[in-house]
Amino acid sequence: MRRPLLLICLVALVHAALYIVHQRPDWDSAWTDQGGYHRLGEALATTGQFTRYADSDVFVPEVLRTPGYPAFVALVYLVFGVGNHMAVAIAQAFVFAGLCLLTYGIARRAEGERTAVTAAAATALFSPLPYFGALVLTELWATFVATAAMLICVRAVQGRKTIDFALAGLLFSCTTLVRPAFILLPFFLAITLPLFVRRERSGRALAGWAALAFTAALAMVPWFTYNYVNLGQFTLSPAGGVGRGLWEGSWQGRWAGRVQSDLTNLADGVADRGELDLRVRQKAAEEGLPAEPMLQYVNEWRDVRAIWDTPTDPAERASARVAADREYLRYALLHMKQDPIGHLRRRLTRGLFQLWAAEIPIRHSLINATPAIAIRAIWMIQVALLLLAGYGAIWLARHDRWTEAVLLTMPLVYVTGVHLPLLCEARQSLPVMPLVLVLAATCITAWRRAAPAGR
Repeated sequence: MRRPLLLICLVALVHAALYIVHQRPDWDSAWTDQGGYHRLGEALATTGQFTRYADSDVFVPEVLRTPGYPAFVALVYLVFGVGNHMAVAIAQAFVFAGLCLLTYGIARRAEGERTAVTAAAATALFSPLPYFGALVLTELWATFVATAAMLICVRAVQGRKTIDFALAGLLFSCTTLVRPAFILLPFFLAITLPLFVRRERSGRALAGWAALAFTAALAMVPWFTYNYVNLGQFTLSPAGGVGRGLWEGSWQGRWAGRVQSDLTNLADGVADRGELDLRVRQKAAEEGLPAEPMLQYVNEWRDVRAIWDTPTDPAERASARVAADREYLRYALLHMKQDPIGHLRRRLTRGLFQLWAAEIPIRHSLINATPAIAIRAIWMIQVALLLLAGYGAIWLARHDRWTEAVLLTMPLVYVTGVHLPLLCEARQSLPVMPLVLVLAATCITAWRRAAPAGR
């Protein structure tokens, strides 16, 4: 099967190249999170220190990001030059091609060769992956590492080698150091697989899952130690906690996405508080919506932002970000208490849809000019993939692949449970989308096999 895989990798590289061209005009004007990764990668490449303030007289620890992705960026900078966005994008194009091979490996072990080729091809054509690959953001690298962890996990379950379970645990912790939301995934798998799969309750199987959990925990010790030494607390990233995500999640779904984006831009761009209130009232009148919730949103946004914007000293600014996250948490809990039913309804409708089916792989500066019908068509493709994946999981379970069905679906359950209470964005589910594609490919292959019998 070398020729189909080579062709698939070539398609992936071309797809990635097209998105590099497509995204390049927005490199310096959108996705402001890129700036932090550039600075962290530069500091690691030039000083070996994980900080945004490499030129500071005192060491200022990073309080927002974990080091997994900045280390990748730093490695690219060491080879091709500091600040070289194009080099990162090209490197991630090859990461994308490698991801297709990892997806092939999972599908081949789970169901067979035909499904594996279909899954790899689907991955090469899934545009959200190269969309983020053209940016200096964590999404594609997190997906690659998480998929590698799942491939080794599938191999461990099928082969029962302790070393594979341990390696999977290590890779899951590497995923956590890229995207902290995955910290509990290895422990979730170590509990749910024996719970739902009888053969995973044998002594040998339980020993393997214990090895996975132990290695995952052990691998996180250096990072927790770093935070305790520098920040005085055992935490993944103190200012990257759940406060802001809960606060933004408490507002998500109250207005259309474009309306909320406009409000955020007003809060960020209008300095005078009186002028801001006037502009917000005008926006509310244009949309035919109550002004008071909008005013509350922009003023909370401004008040919390001022907490970390005010300090000029780098160390004080880092501490202020921790305080700001706590203030976000306070506001979020207040909103939930005021409208618990409405909050739950929005999370289970708008939030769930945003998490799994709302990716728009179009350059940020062009999205607002994209016809609504085109965006809805993109959404419907993602909904169709999810439906196919659901059938694929059922097919595996009904055809003596119960272990594989549970193993491939539990990460999807985990991502839903972790992110649903928070602000939901489609890119949060991207690291497990290769599993969705594997399950969808299983469904497609099953239908193709059944077609001759049905004619």
